[in-house]
Amino acid sequence: MSPGERRRLTWEVCLVLAISVGQSAVYSLLSLLRRLLAPVPLGSQQTQVNPSRDALALWDIVYQLLSVFFDLALVALVVYLLWEPGQSALRRIGLDFTRFGGDLGRGILLTAVIGIPGLALYAAGRALGVTVAVVASPLDAAWWTVPLLMLAALRAGLTEEVIFIGYLFDRLRRFGWNWWAIILSTAALRGAYHAYQGIGAIVGNVAMGIVFGWCYKRWGRVMPLVIAHTILDIVAFVGYPVAAALWPAVFAPPPSPTPTPTPSS
Repeated sequence: MSPGERRRLTWEVCLVLAISVGQSAVYSLLSLLRRLLAPVPLGSQQTQVNPSRDALALWDIVYQLLSVFFDLALVALVVYLLWEPGQSALRRIGLDFTRFGGDLGRGILLTAVIGIPGLALYAAGRALGVTVAVVASPLDAAWWTVPLLMLAALRAGLTEEVIFIGYLFDRLRRFGWNWWAIILSTAALRGAYHAYQGIGAIVGNVAMGIVFGWCYKRWGRVMPLVIAHTILDIVAFVGYPVAAALWPAVFAPPPSPTPTPTPSS
């Protein structure tokens, strides 16, 4: 790579991170710092995922859909940046349907490998007081609640896996980084991205990033990772209120007047 090309790609990566997952990681780390400095213990605090954007139902739907649209526009941007003449970027990173059966099977397997230990880690983090209580959106708010939550889960899967894995792996390999340096650095960034949920979430997401990065190196496809991530988030967004009702000692949040919303991308 020529010095000019290296400079151009360096600026490109910095700008992509500044308007997407890197920006969210900075806000997330600041949120964690603020929580740690607060007089209330970390385990007694809570955060809200997919909070309502407006008290009026119609405008809430509009804002939620626009949020998904603009986040997916960032995904489209990095795919566009990966595109090269005569070569599909989607096929190069494995985000197509040419091997969907195998991708689906691998995605379901990854869901089990990541989901079950992740649930145990969240419970342990809550017990140790190092993980913030996560407040999920109530499922009975309106008929469109569950479809919007599923759309939000797909948005998260595409945003994180395409940028953390598909895009950054390609660019960092061009800089000459070795595979494990890429896997560990992107996993650390993924952990920072979720720092607003507490120490346990950082550990869990770093571990998830290492597993997903290793799988991408082995399979060369993002699609199984997107499938697994989407399923995990659907289970978290839709199943969490049920789990909170069944096991309130573990999943029900502590009393708090104002849950802190998720830092936006």
